Amino acid sequence: MTAETKPELTGHILVADDEESLRWVLERFLTQQGHTVVAVPDGTAALEELQRQTFDVALMDISMPGTTGLDVLTTIRGTGSETSCIVMTAQSTMANAIEATKRGAYDYLPKPFELDHLGVLVQRALTLHRLSRDLQRLRGELREQEDHLVGSSPAMQDTFKTIGRVAPTDATVLIRGETGTGKELVAKTIHRHSDRRGAFWAINCSAIPAELLESELFGHERGAFTGAIERRLGKFELAEGGTLFLDEVADMPVTLQAKLLRVLQEREYTRLGGRERLIADVRIIAATNRDLEAAMGAGLFREDLYYRLNVVTLALVPLRKRRGDVAPLIDFFLAKMNRRLGMRILGLSDEARALLVGHTWPGNVRELENTLLRAAVLAGGQRPLLPDDFVLGGAAARASGPPVPIDVAVTQRALDLLHPDGGRTRDLYGTILADVERALLAAVLQHTGGNQVKAADILGINRNTLRKKLTDLDLQIPKVDQE
Repeated sequence: MTAETKPELTGHILVADDEESLRWVLERFLTQQGHTVVAVPDGTAALEELQRQTFDVALMDISMPGTTGLDVLTTIRGTGSETSCIVMTAQSTMANAIEATKRGAYDYLPKPFELDHLGVLVQRALTLHRLSRDLQRLRGELREQEDHLVGSSPAMQDTFKTIGRVAPTDATVLIRGETGTGKELVAKTIHRHSDRRGAFWAINCSAIPAELLESELFGHERGAFTGAIERRLGKFELAEGGTLFLDEVADMPVTLQAKLLRVLQEREYTRLGGRERLIADVRIIAATNRDLEAAMGAGLFREDLYYRLNVVTLALVPLRKRRGDVAPLIDFFLAKMNRRLGMRILGLSDEARALLVGHTWPGNVRELENTLLRAAVLAGGQRPLLPDDFVLGGAAARASGPPVPIDVAVTQRALDLLHPDGGRTRDLYGTILADVERALLAAVLQHTGGNQVKAADILGINRNTLRKKLTDLDLQIPKVDQE
């Protein structure tokens, strides 16, 4: 592949070699091929660049002063980076080749080498990088598709129609609705059905301290403030080509609202402490459960930002006003629990179903799911759930004897299996952190066939802690190969 022959794929490439002349040749050749290239003289500088930015391919010499190419390779793989690495060396030995492969190198290039051969290797490495990235995206989409909007009520049908109309566009969307109505799930659905190929990122504006929220959104440069020891990319940069979901946007500080408004108007921003102007190719979806009109009247929310965000409004109806959706939601959540936690819940009795359909559900869909989870865990499976299995309105529907000891970390880990979005339901954890530990341990161990190593991994605790809990709770577990 000559310099005049343009490759099919181009990428962002890091070159690390202590030989200045070779570094110059490689940078010139790869640049002529259409790649963007960063060339550094040693492994330490390579690590610094890898912290600052993302590379598709890294081309590194093995033997460099200080940090070697193999050390850099180990660091890259340790961070889970998808960067494809090609190592070079004048010491073409079997030991070097084996060690480079063991540490995750895509290929091994002995010096001297032909530039055409390098060009072919870079193309193959770029292909691998793209395939790996696409695979991760598809896996994420498959995981997302396990959580989808459920409902056949007129209100939900209107929501589906609005999503269908707005998803193919890049219009900014404002989602309004009570807590627990599924605003983030709606945002993910809009993104999934859009033409945007970038990632979906969410940020809760009320969960992050005001002084840190700006950095979370726009990123920062090294030295921008005390503790900023390295460059950090913000959500706008990470969501490049994709969608950024701003949850609880009404809780954003007024001073930061002005900066967000500028991004929406000018489509550009700078990192905190930086000078480089970055283009924001990001779709914004915002959400709130607050009265924005009242917030504007009180001077807590900028009117000009409101009109920028309120291009398309999607109002989610609370569950109490679409009771016809409760039954299909029950079936959906029970199937999800059976699949993810290995439970064997055989549906609900007619009386239990009528009880849930008639409840007002002040916490909406989120409260319904957590109520079902608690009942399913305590019931133990292999039978339909009965009215006495449920706790509604904060009062127990049955007297169940003394409470079972509770471990918050164990219960939270189980809930995280049902909520991989990072704990969007933690404000309701307190309603279900009771009488759970014994039934939860039994359910997880049943799921693993009694394998305590796997059970401890699922629960996020070590095996000794699990054994102590089993002894304290007098749980009898069938003996299997513990690996």
